[in-house]
Amino acid sequence: MIKVSSSLEFVSRSRPTRVDDAAESGWTPNTDVYATEEGLVIKVELAGMRREDLELTVEGRRLRISGQRPDGCRGPQCKFLVMEIHYGSFETAIDVPAGYDLGKAKATYQNGFLRVDVPFTPPGERGRRVPVA
Repeated sequence: MIKVSSSLEFVSRSRPTRVDDAAESGWTPNTDVYATEEGLVIKVELAGMRREDLELTVEGRRLRISGQRPDGCRGPQCKFLVMEIHYGSFETAIDVPAGYDLGKAKATYQNGFLRVDVPFTPPGERGRRVPVA
């Protein structure tokens, strides 16, 4: 678990360290999390993926993002000299602090970036559970 700020936690799988482990271990996409005047923005770099290959799940205050990035370009007998692009399954999760309403989050995927906007919870309103698409 990596602490991003005093009230936000970023949970992820560890990155593989060897090329041989890349297909087995999964990977963690680069992620930015920042606050704006409207709420919290979670931006995930997912180049080469299709929207339908992404899954977003809300579990209490945790947003879990997972999917699978295929490698349709390489032949079966290739031998890598350099491998910096991760393929296969991935999963990352962000624990959203109180004060933000995951039930009203909106997700968009464009040009290889997934952006999830999480608005502030209005004072006195209980959070409702709404699917994030």
